[in-house]
Amino acid sequence: VLPLFPTETFELLMRHAENHTNAVLQGLHHSMADQAAGPVRELFTDISLFLLGSELSVDELVQRFFDALFPVVYNHLINPGPGEISPGYAECVRSSRRDVRPFGGAPGLLADQIARSGVSGKLLLQALHLGIEVINTTDHLQLSRECRRALLKMHYCPHCQGLTQSKPCMGYCLNVMRGCLASMAEIDAHWREFVRSLEGLSARMQGPQDLEQVLLGVHALLRDAVGHAQKSGPRLSAQVHKLCGTPSRKPTQLVSIQLSRSSSSTDSIALKAPVRPLGDSLAVRRRDFLSSMRHYRTYYGGLADQLCVSELVFGDGQSCWNGTDIVKSYTLRVVGNGIKAQSGNPEVKVKDADPVINQIIDKLKHINQLLQGKSIPKLGSLDQIETGSGDVEGRYSGDCDDEDGCGGSGGGDVKRKVSRVSKMSTDTLTR
Repeated sequence: VLPLFPTETFELLMRHAENHTNAVLQGLHHSMADQAAGPVRELFTDISLFLLGSELSVDELVQRFFDALFPVVYNHLINPGPGEISPGYAECVRSSRRDVRPFGGAPGLLADQIARSGVSGKLLLQALHLGIEVINTTDHLQLSRECRRALLKMHYCPHCQGLTQSKPCMGYCLNVMRGCLASMAEIDAHWREFVRSLEGLSARMQGPQDLEQVLLGVHALLRDAVGHAQKSGPRLSAQVHKLCGTPSRKPTQLVSIQLSRSSSSTDSIALKAPVRPLGDSLAVRRRDFLSSMRHYRTYYGGLADQLCVSELVFGDGQSCWNGTDIVKSYTLRVVGNGIKAQSGNPEVKVKDADPVINQIIDKLKHINQLLQGKSIPKLGSLDQIETGSGDVEGRYSGDCDDEDGCGGSGGGDVKRKVSRVSKMSTDTLTR
């Protein structure tokens, strides 16, 4: 079967980066780590949504994170006192953050890093989802009536003459299978380009475009940002006092209760979010995945030939079935792969390309242009790129009409787990 890159790798990376950021804050600034965990969680949640195709502004989500962080830093590191600042005062401190700039250039730097690396990460996720759709679509492609008749004739008509051990001639088999899989062969050039384009994107995912490096480096940038605020403490305290007045704080009794809860909650975070090795890095998994994909870059163009060579025919020099009799060799013309080559196919009449395959090809063309960095009009969101065109059961209609009992091709959910690429080729590929 074709290899699949585990998209769960992105989820693991996101959780690991969040845990690592929380752990570093606990080590450096234990008093504020618990209250900072909420903004940190929201930051990584927003980044995940951005990567999954949400129209979130990277700059705004980063600014929102630092807005939420400033009251925590102010209360614990810049102007600590015998209690928590009141919610109203905390909101004033939050609103002042963009004016007093306590974290220096950190917000802009983080937004730039996420935007740069996020573009590549988002494209990779889009490409992986589309790869799954291509596999699922071709896996459930329904054969045309002409193809089913040709397969019946090739496999079972010899049995009517008592030739139960016969196998089709190579040329005969190629004509039948190339006719049946003509639409699928049209994917070949675009699938090859898809694999090449994925390799190109992977090569570019280094340095500032390496999502893993950026996310696992958030803790370092955040450490420097908080350190910058501490060094600027007197200036920030004066500016906030000018904008918000004297800090108002909660009663001591409530503070002690909250601190007790905070300590318990902080211990809980430490237990739930230990820093553990991520295992193979995203780069290593990406490299291994692409290495496997290279073995299947010619899959769609050579599927018919592979089936005939590996499964269906006798070796050279043996008598074989030509569709009507047992002969020494097949004498009719053998056509090539693809729709255009089928006009002279003596065994299978092929009409037009399958419309569902045409939709898949259009999506491959689009994602290939995106992967190659070409400037093209936007074709909608990730959901539109990855949505399949099959019916609710995941079947897809090929060269099929009312006489075949086929329905139309409506929108259906793409299956996320793929066990095989073609029912006819499972054994062949796993040998």
